[in-house]
Amino acid sequence: SSVVGGGSAPDVAPKPPAQLSRYEAQKRRDWNTFLQYLRNHKPPLTLARCSGAHVIEFLRYLDQFGKTKVHAVGCAFYGQPSPPGPCPCPLRQAWGSLDALIGRLRAAYEESGGAPESNPFAARAVRIYLREVRDSHAKARGIPHEKKKRKRAPQAAEASGSSAGAGAITSKF
Repeated sequence: SSVVGGGSAPDVAPKPPAQLSRYEAQKRRDWNTFLQYLRNHKPPLTLARCSGAHVIEFLRYLDQFGKTKVHAVGCAFYGQPSPPGPCPCPLRQAWGSLDALIGRLRAAYEESGGAPESNPFAARAVRIYLREVRDSHAKARGIPHEKKKRKRAPQAAEASGSSAGAGAITSKF
């Protein structure tokens, strides 16, 4: 005998979407934030009319929520990596955060049906802006930006003699 109204009905209840990876969840949040920015833009903007200039405007808007101290050229601490005291220089978004954000938004745009050739996040102006931000932050903080060195694939002789395998992670400690 079955009890009316008792038990659970897994086939009827809506299932939550599969757990998103941290990257996918962040990409979705970033995309929704950007779409909200477009809706609140004066005048409101559609995604189809969005350009690299609008993307740069969005990145500048985000600076107000930044946590990275970027010294002005006239500041006594300009170029010092560890300033000894406080100063009135603004907090900005860190270059690495902006760079990662653009990467996620670039992917989200194309996943939402946008054509790669019309992707405003891939615009040359955006790449130039990010390079300028990176360089100005490096100078202001006295920390040179160094490109990460690519790891080279092991030589055939090394790979065959190694028991660690091609994808092994080795510790420096």
